[in-house]
Amino acid sequence: MSGTLPRLACTAALAAQAVLVPAPAAAAPDPQRSVAQLLTDLQQLYRQAEQATESYDATAEKLQRQRAEVSRLDGELARARLALQDGRTDAGRLARRQYQSAGGLGPYVRLLLSPDPQTALDEGHVVGEMAREQVRTVARLTAAERHEDSLARAARKALDTRLTLAGRQRRQRDDVHTRLADVERLLASLTPAQLAAITVLEQQGVTAAQQQLVTAGALPTDRPASTGGDRAVHYAMGQLGKPYVWGAQGPDAYDCSGLTSQAWDHAGTPIPRTSQEQWRRLKRIPLGALRPGDLVVYFPEATHVAMYVGDGKVVQAPRPGADVEVSPLASAPVLGAVRPDQAPETEAR
Repeated sequence: MSGTLPRLACTAALAAQAVLVPAPAAAAPDPQRSVAQLLTDLQQLYRQAEQATESYDATAEKLQRQRAEVSRLDGELARARLALQDGRTDAGRLARRQYQSAGGLGPYVRLLLSPDPQTALDEGHVVGEMAREQVRTVARLTAAERHEDSLARAARKALDTRLTLAGRQRRQRDDVHTRLADVERLLASLTPAQLAAITVLEQQGVTAAQQQLVTAGALPTDRPASTGGDRAVHYAMGQLGKPYVWGAQGPDAYDCSGLTSQAWDHAGTPIPRTSQEQWRRLKRIPLGALRPGDLVVYFPEATHVAMYVGDGKVVQAPRPGADVEVSPLASAPVLGAVRPDQAPETEAR
């Protein structure tokens, strides 16, 4: 985890805008709680907020796809209904033609009575062709009715799914608000001295974790980025100083996976929206093989992600109340690393 905790006091403003009901008054700080316990509590609250944010982001992505599917099915259903209307018009025209000729002589009688058998045979051919056309029209009409019925069922199901996802998204939004309110209450209960002590302890923890990676030889040596990786890093670094806002994908604010996904999208390689999907679907690589542009994923549930920029550092949107920044790679518990593209490295510059 990175960033300066006193700066996180602005989280109170963020959460105050988001919370749907007034938060209860913050409890007075417990003098028996150690700085380490307070830091653990804050880290746990931020982790829960980020888990809730990732769930919200995943549902938002599914909802976006489902809206597109509903729109596609609605368009296809409209076209199918037009085709069905045309089929019914053709069937009606054939029915009228058949009714108008019903009082005439049958083709076989006309053949027997006709002074010109060839003319009667030609007429019989026409009658036969009309019968075949009628069969084809009825077949088309039947198929069109079945297609329209199938599309109507699919459109209703797609709409039901969209409504279900929208309801889930609202619940997850409320969950994020609740988590942020918890952070707000804890921050409001801390004294300036406690905040300063927590900041020092947090920085000490990050420094120690980074040193462990160095000692273990887990940090990568300097490697050149791929062309796409270089573009992604350039985009991400251009967002420094912009605020973390849950669910945001730029251009004015980002959450963690919003920053990484937008950076690679601008580099020409679209990747999944959420950190969990980035971890699940992108190629995993050892930390020692990292090159700029690769992604570092954090926590056992893969609920945070940052972009490696070289020299043992990442650029990231760290958490609510903080801005996009460059941090040590070990700013949170590392789960692993993934590579969005498989392009060769560029030549060293």
